[in-house]
Amino acid sequence: MIFDRVKKLLVVLESPEDDVAPVFSSGGDTVSGKVLLELLADDTKVESVKLHAGGYAKVHWTESRSAGSSTAYTQNYSDEVEYVNLRETLLSTDNGTLNVLPAGRHEFPFTFQLPENLVTSFEGKHGCVRYWVKAKLHRPWSTVKKAKKEFTVLEPIDINTPDLLAPQAGTKEKIAHAWYCNLGQVSVTAKIDRKGYTPGEVIPIFAEIDNCTSRNVVPKAAIIQSQTFIARGTLKQKKSVVATLAGDSISAGKRETWHGRALKIPPLGPSILQCRIIRVEYALKMCVEIPGCSKLLLELPLVIGTIPLHPFGSRTSSVGSQYSVHLDWLHGTVPEQPEPPPEYSSVVSEEEVQNGLSPPRRASMGCILDGPFYAYIQEFRNRPPPLYSEVDPNPPAAEIRPRCMTC
Repeated sequence: MIFDRVKKLLVVLESPEDDVAPVFSSGGDTVSGKVLLELLADDTKVESVKLHAGGYAKVHWTESRSAGSSTAYTQNYSDEVEYVNLRETLLSTDNGTLNVLPAGRHEFPFTFQLPENLVTSFEGKHGCVRYWVKAKLHRPWSTVKKAKKEFTVLEPIDINTPDLLAPQAGTKEKIAHAWYCNLGQVSVTAKIDRKGYTPGEVIPIFAEIDNCTSRNVVPKAAIIQSQTFIARGTLKQKKSVVATLAGDSISAGKRETWHGRALKIPPLGPSILQCRIIRVEYALKMCVEIPGCSKLLLELPLVIGTIPLHPFGSRTSSVGSQYSVHLDWLHGTVPEQPEPPPEYSSVVSEEEVQNGLSPPRRASMGCILDGPFYAYIQEFRNRPPPLYSEVDPNPPAAEIRPRCMTC
């Protein structure tokens, strides 16, 4: 039969490394490849070979609605943003005459340039960002034969910018209550050296936890990934914990200070901040667990980029940047194969999740202070000690005679 004449139809993309899928930048990279057609029989008539390069961001989810005691319906939410839509004909008819191809292997090369400002490829629970190249083989009296090849796009995010190199700091406190008893106040102050990081780097956390309650508390730090899907003015959000760090228990009335506790960033997809319907954001969350009471939470924004910190950048003189560049000291702190992170619910309760997603009310100052925005601070009450050196930076002059104690 006619369709048995086609043995193979493939889309092959050129890659700088063999057996490694190519990754393209959203800054206008060129995509090159070929459509491979292999025929089994001679004199196969072909109308055309067409190429379609596409890319989009798409979201979709459903929610059940109740319209009474016995009536319910499902509400659908969906939206789509197109980023790439390029079409090209690789083989076409000449003056209405069909192409007659012999048996064997045929290659049809192609090259096209990606548009600017593409969004990073992404696969989420309620949405995705995908890019592909599709080839179509048209023959007379036959169904269209198709071949598809997906490829990955990365939006470059350079963390060597003033905004992403700026230190992030915050403070939060609360009065702990158990039933009708006032347990006292607990507060946390935290600071990180910058906002932007890349996967594999280490975040040195400088924090101070004051436990003025009558119970022992446990401080923790975690990296939270937040996926937000937007359709028809409605948000659907999914949060997960991707890395954690637990501190020691702090006794009642005591204080603990973190002098650069290391939290290693696992392999993560970069932040997605420029898409209209999908956002992927990260945050460093400090959590203080209080027995019998809700947790104290402090959140600092993070941006996961693709271009790492320059070793001799403008901020490499800071202590935190030294930790990020020189990672040899971490071998004894961070295990090579860390345990999987806990569920998001173990770090943040369901009640706090609902309160955090709802916008703060303006009825009183107390409601505004409970929102996710915290004032930045620049320094801590206790600064870390200076670096120790056995060489005296101000040695005494040789011509000065030591004073006699009996004179």
